[in-house]
Amino acid sequence: MLYATLKLLHILAIVVWIGGMVFAHFFLRPAAMSLEPPQRIRLMHGALQRFFAAVLVAIGVVLATGLWMIGRAAKDSVQAGLGFNMPLDWTLMATLGIVMMGIFGHIRFSLFKRLSAAVASSDWPAGGAALAGIRTWVSVNLAIGVVIIVITLLMA
Repeated sequence: MLYATLKLLHILAIVVWIGGMVFAHFFLRPAAMSLEPPQRIRLMHGALQRFFAAVLVAIGVVLATGLWMIGRAAKDSVQAGLGFNMPLDWTLMATLGIVMMGIFGHIRFSLFKRLSAAVASSDWPAGGAALAGIRTWVSVNLAIGVVIIVITLLMA
């Protein structure tokens, strides 16, 4: 029961992260393009600020639950007298997930910091440039996230 609960939390956190990227990239951003730059950049800043806070929580949940599930599987194997070899799909999932977390760190702590500074100083060209960088890296992270889902479903 605990394993199933942790797996559910793991998947829900991933849904928040990937679903949020899909929403921001394919729905919010295009709709915001009809606004003038000051309003558009402020809107995107406010939405991303909230989303990035949720992603930080989601990353914590994904890490904690993922590590616990891997540790539990390893412990069960060892207790059964077997060696533990992490399945290839788990290895790919974990590796690509860590890459996504690193990219998110760049987005949140570098690019979003630039966006926040641009909004604070009403520097709309700099804000637009920061948003363009965020959009690029969100696209990369979204692609990696979809690859992880495909790997997980096809190799299960």
